[in-house]
Amino acid sequence: MRNPRQTRFLVELAGIAYLEKQFPEAKRNLRRALSINSDDEYANNFLASIYFLEDNLEAGLKYWNRTGQPKLADLTFDPKPKLNPLVLDRAFAFSPGSPWHREQFLSSQAKLSDLDLYPHMRFDLEAQPDGSFDLGVHAAENDGWGATPWEGALSLLRGLPYQSIYPEFYNLDGAGLNWRSLIRWDDQKRRLFTEIAAPLKEDPAIRYRIYFDGRNENWNIADTIISGVRSAATFNLESAAAGAEIHFIVTGRWQWNAGIEYSHRTFRNVLGIASGAAPFFTNGSAIALQMGVRRTLIRFPERRFTLDSRATAEVGTFFEHPLGKYGRIEGSLAGNWFPKARGEDYQTQVTLTGGRTVGMVPFDKLFILGFDRDNDLWLRGHPGLRNGEKGNAPLGRNFVLANMETDKIVYSGSLVKLKIGPFLDTGRAFDPSPYFGSSRWLCDTGPQMKIRILGSFQFVLGYGKDLRTGNNSFFTTVSK
Repeated sequence: MRNPRQTRFLVELAGIAYLEKQFPEAKRNLRRALSINSDDEYANNFLASIYFLEDNLEAGLKYWNRTGQPKLADLTFDPKPKLNPLVLDRAFAFSPGSPWHREQFLSSQAKLSDLDLYPHMRFDLEAQPDGSFDLGVHAAENDGWGATPWEGALSLLRGLPYQSIYPEFYNLDGAGLNWRSLIRWDDQKRRLFTEIAAPLKEDPAIRYRIYFDGRNENWNIADTIISGVRSAATFNLESAAAGAEIHFIVTGRWQWNAGIEYSHRTFRNVLGIASGAAPFFTNGSAIALQMGVRRTLIRFPERRFTLDSRATAEVGTFFEHPLGKYGRIEGSLAGNWFPKARGEDYQTQVTLTGGRTVGMVPFDKLFILGFDRDNDLWLRGHPGLRNGEKGNAPLGRNFVLANMETDKIVYSGSLVKLKIGPFLDTGRAFDPSPYFGSSRWLCDTGPQMKIRILGSFQFVLGYGKDLRTGNNSFFTTVSK
């Protein structure tokens, strides 16, 4: 090119590619032009429009904002929500006639997501004759049982294969108050969990949560405890925890929470456990202060890539000897990438997580690495249950874990979406005692299938292989 600093040639090439519907080529030329002159108004608007046509509003706003666009005139909803209008209005930060910035979009998206009322949201910009835009929000609202009676009934019964039901009621009295519960009557692992959550003082950026979690579980740790009478290491754990927390959305990129929890545990019928491990099975109560923060480190909307970080900390004290003060921290980095310009095909997720405990803690405060529907630290080739009893997965006061997976959409309909893809999990549990932890680094892999029903909840069916031992396992779960 004779005049490499002349951007009009690149913009003209982008126009030709656009007319031929070669959007990747058009975007490439426009980005090259803007790398030379980032203030080119025509190129910024052109590139933003292409991203908008690809349903990538965040990337579109990034370039529109350079030109002082888009200026919003009004806000419309389809369908009309039943949520308190004041709560809804506070979720959207913009002034009529002023530009709507990318950070405002991210903040609105975070506040609406935190309400747990809109499982699927789509924002649209509708051009007006005066050059401004109306912001259209398309989101079916969970209300009462759910978005529809059928969806509510299916959601309630989605845990029947696991002897569980999920009574859930959303947006009670239009105030954004949600009441969600889990009732499980499995003889080996009974559980009752319930919580209420709602915006505080009608502000969606501040949300409170109050919960109770009661469990009565049979454990068999013969294959996970390192020393002791390995042929019989069993016990019953009865525990209850109640707590409250408050959650703050500061911006669309970061949020934090703080709370307090009181808990009590009772260990019964403890058999086959070495006397040196007795402190892990101390009965008694504890109180703890908890805090967490989430921060988006990287947002690359043009490539549809995000890198999020999360950290939680817990400081508390147990009231029974030999336990006492303790600390517990956990952190993670999670990368999420959609390689295609639109849609969810080939979504790839990579998560690195680590945790550490300071001080002596009872058994139920150990980290668990394995597949268990009550546990989110998955090693999918290590089933957490043995004959229906818990305790089959590695445990420890410290751990490191990496999870990777890719999902290919093989069917997408109005009622069902089906994804299939591979996963790889690797990690290790550590413990300063001689009783818990994993002696080697663990690595699991296999395929899994995700079936999303009515766009609301998801069944996961998978096959995991422990690459260390060659053991195979099947796993299933259901989630929102």
